Amino acid sequence: MSRVVLGVSGASGAALALACARDLARRGALLDLVVSAGGERTLELEGSEGARSELSALAVREHSIADVGAEIASGSSAVAGMIVAPCSMRTLAAIAHGLDDNLLTRAASVQLKERRPLVLLVREAPLSLVHLRNMVLATEAGAIILPPVPAFYLQPVLLSDVVAQIAARAIDLLRLGPMEARPWQPAAAQM
Repeated sequence: MSRVVLGVSGASGAALALACARDLARRGALLDLVVSAGGERTLELEGSEGARSELSALAVREHSIADVGAEIASGSSAVAGMIVAPCSMRTLAAIAHGLDDNLLTRAASVQLKERRPLVLLVREAPLSLVHLRNMVLATEAGAIILPPVPAFYLQPVLLSDVVAQIAARAIDLLRLGPMEARPWQPAAAQM
């Protein structure tokens, strides 16, 4: 079984964190969870009743954001990769500049230094030049920037369909097994 770190920071998009956790659990991944103070607040504001409890229940291990000595802060910890969903601009900046000031950003730095997948579901609009430069720095360091953009070509009906597709794409980028996100099928669209 693969171990995956899920970081939840304080950008809008708490549903993305829960969708990633559900999908990872369904795929049999063991989940290490780290939630920032801003992530806690966003889960409280945007999540349904019980969302935070469900997120914790889906994790095999939950770590305090302040515990920079946790197992996932070391490259010797055998994990397959990490997703930050949602990823705030503050968290992006810290990752891009190597500021390992909490467990979430330290665990992300570990993925980069160990050349493991790090997928950042960055959430902000519009983007400033600072945001764009931080995305370039993070990409140059090895991160994958995945803005949670709907796949309109799939003609989603419900917001939950959009969120599930984005979570599936993020997890597929970890290369844990066969890709599960719904692909673009041009022949089907022409019918």
